[in-house]
Amino acid sequence: MLYPYIKSLHLIFVVTWFAGLFYIPRLFIYHIEAWQKPSPDKEILSDQLKLMTKRLWYIITWPSAILCTVFAIWLLVLMPGWLNQSWMHIKLAFVGLLIVYHLKCHQIFKQLQRDEVKYTSRFMRIWNEVATLVLFAVVFLVVLKNAFNWIYGTVGILVLAILLMLGIRLYKRIRDKNPNA
Repeated sequence: MLYPYIKSLHLIFVVTWFAGLFYIPRLFIYHIEAWQKPSPDKEILSDQLKLMTKRLWYIITWPSAILCTVFAIWLLVLMPGWLNQSWMHIKLAFVGLLIVYHLKCHQIFKQLQRDEVKYTSRFMRIWNEVATLVLFAVVFLVVLKNAFNWIYGTVGILVLAILLMLGIRLYKRIRDKNPNA
């Protein structure tokens, strides 16, 4: 009886968690690039980006991650048979990877809050795509379950990763030619 409601809440918080994970590296990029500007622009932009990042991280991303996990555990309690299925083991491995990604983003967030810039904006553009790859893998896995052909799935994720990297390089070329792009 509760299953459709718990699943709906789980999916809502998956969406909001990913929204935060997609946007936070973008704010990191802006923050890193702000440090390359002259004063007082650097300080003004940095202060504003710190505030935006803090609000996104603590008001949307962290609560969504926690609630997504709570409802996922609740679903597994309601559907314990899923834990016997290989697709769920692989999904949970991807979720573990997503949690590691989230925690690394938290570390980067804390560094930027202390004005410690340890990464380039180019690295952050690539880092930004990790959540995309995990999302693709998990959605295909959950929808197709055991019908999923792992050879095609693995090749598909690799092709997607290559296309994302090519897109990043193309954007860099366009941006280098036109800094306002």
